[in-house]
Amino acid sequence: MTRTSTWQQILDPSHRADPYPLYTELRRTPVVREEDGTYVVSTYREIVSLLHDPRLSSDARNLPEVAADAAAHAYEEGLPGLPPNFIRIDPPEHDRIRRLLTRNFGPPHRPGRIDGMMPDLLRIVTSLIDDFPGKDGSGKVRVDIVDDFAYPFPVTVICELLGVPREDEPRFQVMSGAVIETADPTTGGIAERQRRRAKAVADLGQYFAQLLDARHGRRCDDLLSGLLGDDGDEAPMSHEEILSNAALLLVAGHETTVNLVANGMLTLLRHPEILDRLRLGDEPDLAARVVEELLRYEPPVQFLSSGRNTLDDIEIAGTTIPKGSPVALVLASGSRDPGFVPDPDRFDPDREHNEHLGFGGGIHYCFGAPLTRPETQIALTQLAHRLKNPRLVADPPPYRASPSLRGPRHLLVEIDGVNPA
Repeated sequence: MTRTSTWQQILDPSHRADPYPLYTELRRTPVVREEDGTYVVSTYREIVSLLHDPRLSSDARNLPEVAADAAAHAYEEGLPGLPPNFIRIDPPEHDRIRRLLTRNFGPPHRPGRIDGMMPDLLRIVTSLIDDFPGKDGSGKVRVDIVDDFAYPFPVTVICELLGVPREDEPRFQVMSGAVIETADPTTGGIAERQRRRAKAVADLGQYFAQLLDARHGRRCDDLLSGLLGDDGDEAPMSHEEILSNAALLLVAGHETTVNLVANGMLTLLRHPEILDRLRLGDEPDLAARVVEELLRYEPPVQFLSSGRNTLDDIEIAGTTIPKGSPVALVLASGSRDPGFVPDPDRFDPDREHNEHLGFGGGIHYCFGAPLTRPETQIALTQLAHRLKNPRLVADPPPYRASPSLRGPRHLLVEIDGVNPA
């Protein structure tokens, strides 16, 4: 009988509610080779080392099986033609695309864009909570923090930022879900998942192409318009590059924040003393510290894989990872590594030093981090202030299928009403 590896158990949906004991077991061997040839890296220092190692590629086309699959299907007509987005390519092309995106998103070129969004973030959060049952003082009611709040909030934000019609959400939700599914190693081999992902991204790209065509040269103060009219000192992105990276920003701009907000509220309800402190509002920096600790303790992205591979032999922690090998970096395990973080399994926003891997690291450090942080701070602060006596209906709640993008599928909370804004 074949023994199920610790990594396979982590991928199993039955362990989604609490994978952290399995991460403890995984860290006993910092680098493990799985039967499919994937090298799983689970300790903090080794993960950081690889995140900064140029020999670790993010371009799946370097994997022999992906290259062979692409060659085998080259004769097929109608293959999706969009190039990979910037988080799936290596320097120097990665650096060029990221610079062009940053020019329209934030510092140093647009230092006021994120700050200028703060009133809108509060407006959206206030409107969503105003729509909760119990706003009329009707007493004990239930709300689903995911469906009623954690999902519609970042979706609305990213739509306004990009210039995407909010009413199109039912349409792009299906395509976004198809992209997310391909990050799950349990849904197929890497080459087959890459093909499915290319098709899903091409569908999203076609959607964005229709949006751009509908503008007929009109320019607005949104990210899409900025990319179309970029007048910097560098050659602008091609039309295909804009479509590919717009699809990425739409998907990544809400999927991870949904999980962070939902994981955050679940964690606060499990730690009512922290929730009470946030509700009182006596500590101006508490919300920021809570979010940083959440990124360490219950991160929305549990691991990075999806095509990461070695461009050369890499020796790490006494193991040689051969050239051309797929690699999984288990960020959530690294952030709870007791060799780096004291008392790692305790939720403690008062930590004096809180270095974590919640946003990855190296050249692929999360592009959206400057927006995700204030989104989550505002969301959790307003929930703490306005929900009367919130308590969990079920613990643990049901979880989404994905082992890498981990968060509750629903988070039912019973409340005694909603305080006025």
